[in-house]
Amino acid sequence: MAYRNNEPYNDLPLLPPAALLETTAVLRRAITASRALAELKGAGNLIPNQAILINAIPLQEARLSSEIENIVTTQDALFRAATAAEGRVDPATREVLRYRTALRHGFEALRTRRIDIDLILEVCRVLSDGAAALRDAEPILIEDVAAGQAVYTPPRGRARIVALLRNLTDFLNGPGDLDPLLRMAVAHYQFEAIHPFVDGNGRTGRILNILALVQAGLLDIPVLYLSRYIIQNKPEYYRRLAAVTERGDWEGWLLYMLAAVEETARWTTGRIGAIRELFEATTERCRRELPEYMYSRELVELLFVQPYVKVKFLVDAGIAKRQTAAVYLRELEKLGILQGERHGRETVYKHPALLDLLSE
Repeated sequence: MAYRNNEPYNDLPLLPPAALLETTAVLRRAITASRALAELKGAGNLIPNQAILINAIPLQEARLSSEIENIVTTQDALFRAATAAEGRVDPATREVLRYRTALRHGFEALRTRRIDIDLILEVCRVLSDGAAALRDAEPILIEDVAAGQAVYTPPRGRARIVALLRNLTDFLNGPGDLDPLLRMAVAHYQFEAIHPFVDGNGRTGRILNILALVQAGLLDIPVLYLSRYIIQNKPEYYRRLAAVTERGDWEGWLLYMLAAVEETARWTTGRIGAIRELFEATTERCRRELPEYMYSRELVELLFVQPYVKVKFLVDAGIAKRQTAAVYLRELEKLGILQGERHGRETVYKHPALLDLLSE
């Protein structure tokens, strides 16, 4: 039956696609994208404390991935939220923080299992604060509101959705010599076409991209900042997805996704290099200018793991007791490394140089 955008796409083809995926243009781009991803993987290993990257870079991915879904917050609000009581965090920021939590949940899960339907459900449930379930007979229609017309109608019926998801996870986990970057890109199209949830499909799908690369061994930690490219090229993203559905244009879609991987891998590698340089410069300055009893590498690392830091963080890390920790932070403020802000009855100190670097 011919595809119609206003009818459920229950004939969505199973994976792998029947079309030739590894065209000359795709293979050529896959080589350069793989090289950029390998450089990113190597750069991550140069940071002495991996928590610095796991805390900071996925938060940027979370912010932009959520922005694609019109959930908008600021980097400053996100890092400040890590120091705030739950009730003082605005709803948009809370949603973005859940994205980072969902990404971490999936990453930790891959230590003992592979991507499966249950893990996909778990990721979406974290994103939606526990409310996610697979669709059944809901009349979901994706529309172009400005044009006033249907763009796409995903498959309908839980049994059909489960079968398609099982096929997708079998494709991700199965044998074969298809390049893992192409496997990830194909699976991403398929997940968005299945659209298994009422809400959260885009964010869940973008988390699955990163998890697929970690599972394939192309990344050690989830630090690929892929949403940056997608939001900068958002119209083309949706146009390429539609072209696969309507015309079977897999080559255009794969070239788009490979370009996204290559560009964001190179950009993120640059960010990691800059973080490392700032870390080393800050370490040297603290060693030189802080009193000897005050300096420790653990203190400097905490300033990078937590770009917003308060006394409690130093106490919890075993760096100093409460009164002494307050002295340490005031001394770092005197050096210009930190900048204090009053929040209620306590002072929270931000790390301006790191925050500026992450926002570039």
